[in-house]
Amino acid sequence: MKRSTAVLAAALAAACLAPAPARAEDWPARPVRIVNTFAAGGAADILARLVADALSKAFHQQFFVETRAGAGGVIGVQSVVNTPPDGYNFVLSSVAVLALDPSSKPRLGFDPNRDLVNIAYIAGSPVALSVNAGSGMKTLADFMARARSGTLASAKPLTYSSSGIGSMGHLVAELFARKAGLKFELIPYKGASQGLADLVGGHIAFSCQTVSSTSALLKAGTLIALAQTGKTRMPDYSAVPTFIELGYPDVASTVWFSLSAPAGLPRDIVAKVNREIVRAMSTPQAQQRLNQLGLVAEPMTVEEFNDLIKRETTRWKPVIEELGLVEK
Repeated sequence: MKRSTAVLAAALAAACLAPAPARAEDWPARPVRIVNTFAAGGAADILARLVADALSKAFHQQFFVETRAGAGGVIGVQSVVNTPPDGYNFVLSSVAVLALDPSSKPRLGFDPNRDLVNIAYIAGSPVALSVNAGSGMKTLADFMARARSGTLASAKPLTYSSSGIGSMGHLVAELFARKAGLKFELIPYKGASQGLADLVGGHIAFSCQTVSSTSALLKAGTLIALAQTGKTRMPDYSAVPTFIELGYPDVASTVWFSLSAPAGLPRDIVAKVNREIVRAMSTPQAQQRLNQLGLVAEPMTVEEFNDLIKRETTRWKPVIEELGLVEK
């Protein structure tokens, strides 16, 4: 009897010491961390800070951004997946980590479907096929004529940059090449900015990078975007046609960013955060700011966002496999 009493007392003590599950009515009771998984100053960092500011105002508690960049966002996500699902650790996730990496990186170190709860789509940027303003190419038709001429005359495909091997820009370029019967050669760079610098310098033929990463060069007239992968033309870049209207609907895509948290986060907290992000990204002020940066917000419920992840994963998996991008 004494032994049973002792066991019960020990169990009760352990229960008192264990962290209590997060409850929406008590949350947040202290500052909340949002991990930015990409370099400071870029589109992801800007979005993380917009979200942090909006959630701070909505919940009357500080949401702060901590940058942990590297490996295409993987390092930052890894720093969050094993934290308690108590509502105090969020991470800026992306199409790369949630939909592309599971197909290309079998040893990713975590399973996005198992280890994360995906809360909200924040915003995304189409991929722009851009050339040097002095190249003489003004339209996608000009570009294709140049690509075909170079391929036939010298058997040397046009060189280009993306934000990395296996990135959306890389996939878009190669998918377009197959649809148009062209050949391109990806020149790998450590960062998107280096590839753009070489394009400005005339060392490569074009780039396939997001409108957001090339926006300053496009507005300055240094680069010309011949087409972009969005569903429609963008208000601040209305002169740039979409691949859809140019006859290549299969190329349509977006490099999007989102908010996720460790699996097990209570549904009521998930719903509250989703609601506030949708509200914040839908304001005219946010829309104007995003458009200027080459970003587009697309409000989604939690269910709609998870459906998007499934569609993107299914869509890009065979492309990744066909290109031989699955890590051995």
